[in-house]
Amino acid sequence: MIGELGRRSATALLVHSALIQAVTFLVRPAATYRALELDVPDFALGLLAASYAVFPLLLAVPTGTLVDRLGERRLMAIGAAVVLSCSAFLLLWGSSIVALVAGTALLGAGQLACVVGQQAVVANNAASSRMDSAFGYLTFAASLGQALGPLAIALVGGASVRPDTQAIFLLSVVMSLVLFAATFAVSAHVSGGRKKGASAGSSASGVSLLRAPGVARALATSATVLAVVDLTVVYLPALGADRGLTVATVGAMLTVRAVFSMVSRLMLGRVSRRIGRMRLLVVSLALSTFALAALAIPMPLWLLFAVMALLGLGLGIGQPLTMSWLSAQAPAGQRGRALALRLAGNRVGQGGPSERHRRRGGRAGGGWSLPCLGGCGGRDAPAAPGRAAGLTADALASRRACFGGMDDGGTPRFRGHGHLRWPESAPCVTPSCAFPAGRFPGCRQ
Repeated sequence: MIGELGRRSATALLVHSALIQAVTFLVRPAATYRALELDVPDFALGLLAASYAVFPLLLAVPTGTLVDRLGERRLMAIGAAVVLSCSAFLLLWGSSIVALVAGTALLGAGQLACVVGQQAVVANNAASSRMDSAFGYLTFAASLGQALGPLAIALVGGASVRPDTQAIFLLSVVMSLVLFAATFAVSAHVSGGRKKGASAGSSASGVSLLRAPGVARALATSATVLAVVDLTVVYLPALGADRGLTVATVGAMLTVRAVFSMVSRLMLGRVSRRIGRMRLLVVSLALSTFALAALAIPMPLWLLFAVMALLGLGLGIGQPLTMSWLSAQAPAGQRGRALALRLAGNRVGQGGPSERHRRRGGRAGGGWSLPCLGGCGGRDAPAAPGRAAGLTADALASRRACFGGMDDGGTPRFRGHGHLRWPESAPCVTPSCAFPAGRFPGCRQ
């Protein structure tokens, strides 16, 4: 399945990939819910989100150096231990915003170590002819884990406005234990035979790595693909508001994109062997560009869903292909560092377009809140911009959890940028909204 790993090690690696994403998408929303229970100010919620993002950006290159020196399994074990410590810390002492920020920062560091280790296992063990297929399976497992985390919150939360965060943190501890144990099911020989190459390449700088043929282009392509994914989430709500689409419809469109991305990753190896990696990458980028541009053209709803399916296919192929491309271009002994640089570049590329849209407020702000609204079931009550009369305490808490910033009347407020100019065609978040009872707890904060 994945190079020379064997079935047991390959299965353990895929389980590890799914679990780290599931724990991440379980702990982060739970930390936000806990912060809301503590009634922290809006800037503290922003700090909580930033603590997860900043650490991986700062630690990416050192982590890549570690994986080349220590080996993949050791780094994965260290990352899993850090994530386990984070979950236990939040379970026992996560009762202040300082503790939540520290725990979330630990989570970001542990998740980075796990992901870099996983990708390095594939890069260093899969044969060149099977690398596209191997990365396709790895990213499919990661996507599956990203869906399982919010689902776990839904199961724990039930019909309550706020879930039992203590129970969620306890569940994260159990899942982290399984994650740590799964690390040792990966063969100890995944790093064997490469110590000499790693030692020779460990003294090279990140700048010299960027000068290697094809590395800079692979990094730029990867960051661009992820930026398009983020841009889609920001752009699509404005499109729906302009065309009078319900929030449920917009949520279904995003779901179609995600499902087709997962399907494309399962078929990646077969298609890549038939037409070639670089040709397939060019086709996927062209397909994504065409689909994203076509969304701006008025069309029937069924055709809009077809375009989203094409967009999902193109974007789903892009990420694993850039991993295999980068792995093939990086010098021996520096693949872990190259993959870590890719993750750092993805953070920069992902943050750029989304942050610019968020600062604009208005319709771009609708993109920021789309995942929250997607769980509301597309209620058709007309919006009442600037007013939320008669909200109960639970309903107000629901809106705060959904948008992250509200005034005392329940009006959505964009952190640091005033009130959202909510389009009148957008559905209202009613007091009976199912969020955050668990239908979409993975809110972007």
